[in-house]
Amino acid sequence: MNFKNEAISMEKELISIRRYLHQHPELGFEEENTSRYIKEILTREGIEYKEFAKTGVCGIIRGEKKLENEKVVALRADIDALPIEDKKSCKYSSRISGKMHACGHDGHTAILLGVSILLNKHKELFGGTVKLIFEPAEETTGGAKNMIEEGVLKNPNVDAICGLHVDECFNSGEIKVRRGTVNAASNPFSIKIIGSGGHGAYPKDTVDPIVIAGHIITSLQDIVSREINPLNPAVVTIGSIHGGTAPNIIPGEVTLSGIIRTMSMTDREFAKKRLKEIVDGICLTFRAKAEIEIEDSYPCLYNDDTMVSLLESSAKKVLGEEGVKVQENPKMGVESFAYFANEVPAVFYFLGCRNETKGIIHPAHNSLFDIDEECLSLGVAIQCEFVVDYLTR
Repeated sequence: MNFKNEAISMEKELISIRRYLHQHPELGFEEENTSRYIKEILTREGIEYKEFAKTGVCGIIRGEKKLENEKVVALRADIDALPIEDKKSCKYSSRISGKMHACGHDGHTAILLGVSILLNKHKELFGGTVKLIFEPAEETTGGAKNMIEEGVLKNPNVDAICGLHVDECFNSGEIKVRRGTVNAASNPFSIKIIGSGGHGAYPKDTVDPIVIAGHIITSLQDIVSREINPLNPAVVTIGSIHGGTAPNIIPGEVTLSGIIRTMSMTDREFAKKRLKEIVDGICLTFRAKAEIEIEDSYPCLYNDDTMVSLLESSAKKVLGEEGVKVQENPKMGVESFAYFANEVPAVFYFLGCRNETKGIIHPAHNSLFDIDEECLSLGVAIQCEFVVDYLTR
């Protein structure tokens, strides 16, 4: 079975699906039209589905090949867009003001729908079950967590899962995959420094939270530079600071907010602990109080070695040896696929979508972001090969 040729033969349909989604972007947990569109295609193809997490969908395909050991494999695509104005000048640019598929999720969804069509057409090639997970709200709170809580990995229980993300940093026709840690864990935090305000000319009568904030901002940088192993990537970023109303008034409160990004559970817990200790210690020193909130957001995304090897083998059937490359370093960005990867053996890889000749060079989360649509059929073929290889090995 040559999935590459079959996927290329349906390229026009894949592009049509992707462009429809690109023109009709929806934000997290608001993907009503996107969800309806997905369900319409699954229904047209005779694929059963279940609904999860408000706008999420899980299609189910059961193979017809009789095998002694039947397994369950899942594929995942995220379906939400971003609150960005689309500034591209093309016939398929966003029709919704202030919303845009600026991270390629329209491409991911088109690929998984293409996979659904092909695998359903060739159920005789495999046994077991395929779950097709369309996840909402990846860009915000992560719909994966909600879908897992509602049982998307159960009945039947998923044995392995695969996901992909388009990547504008390298060319269409290539993929990159990494063993071990792929994406960082994220811990957004807020710090409220409670001092005592007063006249700017008489600071001795106050407890100045702005000065205290300065000490905290500087000291938090020592967590990464002096306390975490320099061989382990980590980031502590203060993204906003709010306090004060006038140049001659010392405010009573200042609020800082930021993120911690780490690549291991050990570093994650250490950074959270040290942030609290440093903030509380500095506030105690300057006679202030602190209210600290640290959110446990997306965990680290880990790839399973066995699943990586299988994905590489499957992808080489489509792209050849030269098209399958190693992702050298993990990414400091986060990915809600990590929730799935923390539950079952997983592989997550990056699908090249850059094409300088076509002017497709702009980064994700940019108002000019686009993808080389030739990558769609390649993504479909790779996913199909992976599923059949996993279920029949």
